[in-house]
Amino acid sequence: MRQNNFTEGKILSPLIRFMIPIFCAMFLQSMYGAVDLLIVGKFAEAADISAVSTGSQIMMSITFLVSNFAMGTTILLGQRIGEGRGREGGVVIGSSICLFGAIALAFTVLVPLCATGLADLMNAPKEAYAQTLSYVRICGLGSLFILSYNLLGSIFRGIGDSKTPLMTVIIACVLNIGGDLLLVAVFHMGTAGAALATVAAQAVSVAVSLFVIRKKELPFTFRREHLRFDGGIIRRITKLGLPIALQDLLVSVSFLVILAIVNSLGVTVSAGVGVAEKVCSFIMLIPSAFSQSMAAFVAQNAGAGRFDRAKKALDCAITASFVPAVGMFVLAFFFGHLLTGIFSSEPAVVTAGAEYLKAYGIDCLLTCFLFCFIGYYNGLGRTRFVMVQGIAGAFLVRVPVSYLMSLQTPVSLFHIGLATPFSTVLQIVLCVGFMLRQRRKAAAV
Repeated sequence: MRQNNFTEGKILSPLIRFMIPIFCAMFLQSMYGAVDLLIVGKFAEAADISAVSTGSQIMMSITFLVSNFAMGTTILLGQRIGEGRGREGGVVIGSSICLFGAIALAFTVLVPLCATGLADLMNAPKEAYAQTLSYVRICGLGSLFILSYNLLGSIFRGIGDSKTPLMTVIIACVLNIGGDLLLVAVFHMGTAGAALATVAAQAVSVAVSLFVIRKKELPFTFRREHLRFDGGIIRRITKLGLPIALQDLLVSVSFLVILAIVNSLGVTVSAGVGVAEKVCSFIMLIPSAFSQSMAAFVAQNAGAGRFDRAKKALDCAITASFVPAVGMFVLAFFFGHLLTGIFSSEPAVVTAGAEYLKAYGIDCLLTCFLFCFIGYYNGLGRTRFVMVQGIAGAFLVRVPVSYLMSLQTPVSLFHIGLATPFSTVLQIVLCVGFMLRQRRKAAAV
């Protein structure tokens, strides 16, 4: 397995080469829910679309919570490599496996038990209530496989390998498409079939990936005795990863609140926003991939004391991600009906989704800045600030604005969606202000 050293040589080309497999993996990972929604939208009813939309949003929030917590492992491994202590990676990985194994077992029990409460919290439409419960319970029982994939990805990104996670997600995506076609299109199992296909695909993917990984030569020694709860390592992972996870959890809660507000407007509007959210999960992939790449790149340079190089990487990432952001804006704002039409054949759902998607088109022009800042600060270990700015954007702007817009008569989904770019503007201002503050403090020393 090739390990990337980001502390020397060029910046932009290694960063992009590292980012591309991450982008591809995230694209294919987004295909899980998208394929579920696409096939359900073509072979089932609007209630099934709403259920998959609401259920996958719940599971996505849980998955992102854990994957962002696992960023603590990515950052710690990157810092150790930058410090020239990469051989300590076995201890870091062993403790991470134990920690996330315990979390996975807890989620396997708690998510199915809490499915009713989660569906009520999301204000799931009564026509789709039973299907939503089914989706959440089935996916909750597969938490072990969902968490295993995300932990594997965080480990390999930490050592500078973004290709192995891509391999695992390719396997899962292919299996998920096949499972959806079999269970939903052929056996007409609807929402339950989509959930079963997702869990089964990830289970097989993890098993195959572990077999392949055992045959690879790691850049450090990993032994069975490393599988233990090392208090110092777990505290460090928690200190780095918990603020990122809490930030993502609360930001996800803000989006769930918006979805709950939209669900109260009826099943057609709920399905339309669900379709738009699936489209959004794709158009935001490039800035998201740059964010993850920046975290690993900056972590190595921070460990090596190359803070000037880390700042140059931030400038390069923002510049490189802005051009595709303009393209995503044009697609989402002017051609949203074509994008939402991929996931539904019902004209009312397509129209509602396209209206909501226009606001995300505007957000594309802003997230290329914000996500790069987030990756930069995560790599520096400034994860508490990342948490603060994310929570501020979510609960000072996104939730209040979306609620106020929902009170308009008639209700405009475009206006509700504008809450997201408004919150992004605040977060960018906070990121720039924090950087200026850090520069002043450094100059005063």
